[in-house]
Amino acid sequence: MSKPRILSGIQTTGNLHLGNYLGAIRNWVEMQSDHECFLFMADLHAVTVPHDPAVLAENTFKVAATYIACGIDPAQSTIFIQSQLPEHSELAWLFNCVTPLGWLERMIQFKEKAVKQGDNVSIGLMDYPVLQAADILLYEPDSVPVGEDQKQHLELTRDIAARVNFQFGSEEKPVLKIPEPLIRKAGARVMSLTDGTKKMSKSDPSDQSRIDLTDDPQAITKKIKRAKTDPARGLEFDNPERPECNNLLSLYQLLSNQSKEAVAAECKEMGWGQFKPLLAETTVEALRPIQEKYHDLMSDRAYLNQVLADGKTKAQAIAAPTLAKVKAAMGFVQ
Repeated sequence: MSKPRILSGIQTTGNLHLGNYLGAIRNWVEMQSDHECFLFMADLHAVTVPHDPAVLAENTFKVAATYIACGIDPAQSTIFIQSQLPEHSELAWLFNCVTPLGWLERMIQFKEKAVKQGDNVSIGLMDYPVLQAADILLYEPDSVPVGEDQKQHLELTRDIAARVNFQFGSEEKPVLKIPEPLIRKAGARVMSLTDGTKKMSKSDPSDQSRIDLTDDPQAITKKIKRAKTDPARGLEFDNPERPECNNLLSLYQLLSNQSKEAVAAECKEMGWGQFKPLLAETTVEALRPIQEKYHDLMSDRAYLNQVLADGKTKAQAIAAPTLAKVKAAMGFVQ
């Protein structure tokens, strides 16, 4: 019996951080033994905002090395670069021609990013969710691991698939498989160190807001020491008036591999002066083996190139037939 298939990816913009690791990559590592995992570097998405061409390729290798350093096994999972498969762009165009403009105008993330870019906002940024739908549907996954903030994009993907099936398929013979969202509660949304109500993000202008997976021990300790807190004594989970407390406790829980109940009991009477050094030490030790492996991989570019070449071949073997199936259903000459 075949394993259930999942598909996910991360943009190749800057260094990956704890939110990427705890909210996504670590979950993929746990799933790869009993799932068929297709994991890609989303470099086409990276150019929907202004970017530096000189660092795009290097960032792509950094993300690939981070995947493997965090425990993604190329023998179990398919790791590939989005832009190396033209099927992504071609299917996105076909989807553009069946997706109502109103669906894209309602997307929350576009509205938020468009405000920041002003007159320089690109069509690509608005069209981002359609390319994302193509990324997903090409591989006909059973489920897609998503954070709470990505649920709207996956719903759009499902709507596009349903529309293609309605217009060009039938109930008995749908054109595309409609995937289910896979949302894990623990670590699904790691928050900023400077604002516990906002998600930890690579795009935040403040480096203090996040812990990059490549930060050295001194930088990690300094960022945690400066992390926003509150004046209350004693630490607790799930108090809506203490978002930073919940976030830092959640980080400690995930990085120390303890249960929520155990952490709540351990930290109940602690003050920040006692807890922050504990969190810093735990974070440094959790990231140490990842960082050592990452630096080894970045110095072995031949190995990374081979992994990505193998990944492209395996991904294309799935993507090409899916694209051909959609084109045939839409009436193109085959």
